[in-house]
Amino acid sequence: MPENSFPRVVSLACHDLRTPLATVYGFARTLTRAGELDERTMRFLGMIEEASEQMTALLDELGVAARIEGERWEPALREVDTLELARSEDERIRTEGAGELVETEAESVARGLQSLAIAASRHGPAEPVTWRVDGRTLELSPVTEAAAPVVTGKSVRDLGSLVARLVIEALGGSLELDGETLRVKL
Repeated sequence: MPENSFPRVVSLACHDLRTPLATVYGFARTLTRAGELDERTMRFLGMIEEASEQMTALLDELGVAARIEGERWEPALREVDTLELARSEDERIRTEGAGELVETEAESVARGLQSLAIAASRHGPAEPVTWRVDGRTLELSPVTEAAAPVVTGKSVRDLGSLVARLVIEALGGSLELDGETLRVKL
């Protein structure tokens, strides 16, 4: 693969953006910890910290997508229960059922499952959405007609959903929409 291929350029950009982002985040944290600022400024610094954390997560996702597309992704596989992969602290997402131990890239798959559920909730709109886990098969519902193109990746409107599909398929899994249910097989 040529050094200037698009996936390589994206990977390099993700890497290079981390340094200035870490600087912004670091200074915001330092000023917050100093605690000598008024409430309004502290609130602004908190917003900068939160935005920096979100940008870091987006760079992580974009970097994974670039490595998958560039055929350079080396997932760190470990055993994890599929029910645990689907669980989320996000109040819009419920989880039920019985899992099964699988060997997978746990962090990327868990982040992907959460991204799919959030996209279904946000673009549906539908609250809550539920993951029903049956071993290696996970079903997300409801996925409304409005959310379906985003969750399936047919509409390029949600990075998390797109990366989720790339990750799951790169690990040998599949995603398919059946009515208002997204079926993910790991």
